[in-house]
Amino acid sequence: MASDTRTDKTTVRRLAAFVSIALVLAGCSTSSTSAPTTTTLPHVDDVYAKRYCEVLLVDPAAPGGPTARVYSSFPMSDCPEAKWKTLETTALAKENKVPIALLNGPRYWAMDSISKLRTGKKVTTTFGGIVMDEEATVALGDLAKAQTRYVTHEVDRKASFTFKAGRTVSELTSADGSVYVMQSWSQQIDPTLTAAALPGLADKLSLPTGWSYATRKLTSPLVVQTTGKVAHVLQDDFGDSYSLETAG
Repeated sequence: MASDTRTDKTTVRRLAAFVSIALVLAGCSTSSTSAPTTTTLPHVDDVYAKRYCEVLLVDPAAPGGPTARVYSSFPMSDCPEAKWKTLETTALAKENKVPIALLNGPRYWAMDSISKLRTGKKVTTTFGGIVMDEEATVALGDLAKAQTRYVTHEVDRKASFTFKAGRTVSELTSADGSVYVMQSWSQQIDPTLTAAALPGLADKLSLPTGWSYATRKLTSPLVVQTTGKVAHVLQDDFGDSYSLETAG
């Protein structure tokens, strides 16, 4: 049983970056709270290179399959490193009465603004002094598939990402011509990865046959609109996340 748990934990950790769907504009508190049911479309500007992190509370044996409750520090704080590095997954799992807790981050947004459709009660809690909002309960799906990089996953994040004109974006093009734009980069695997290093990723990625990576400067705004449909998200070798921009 212990071996199965370790396998689940490793696999779910690899999927953690796919569920980076955080964003709200409402306030926060220092203890778990819930607000009345609402339907709003909060909007946040100037998010490029803003740091955030997430805590995932995972139940691998949920009735409908493995699920994770996702909590994000954005936009309440930049997830202070001094507090983030003190979080310990075993203790978090025990405190929150779940089999597995995962840490996802630090991560940095690659777009300029985000609008997110929020429906339902807002839940705010604190992990190690970092205030976070619960953003979703995500079905993790096929855990075997989750182990593979460059495989798309559907995420019902109800959000719109805007990259402004003049922004340099990073894109993956698949063998069938589908284009995916980077939505966030991660420092979990490479703590030195910064925005300045993104153009050089092409030489470091182990891309599938027929795939390519490139950067380009936008001449007009790019909008990835998924408020009314599921997003298709994938992850590269470094845990950076990409959203489907155009299908092949």
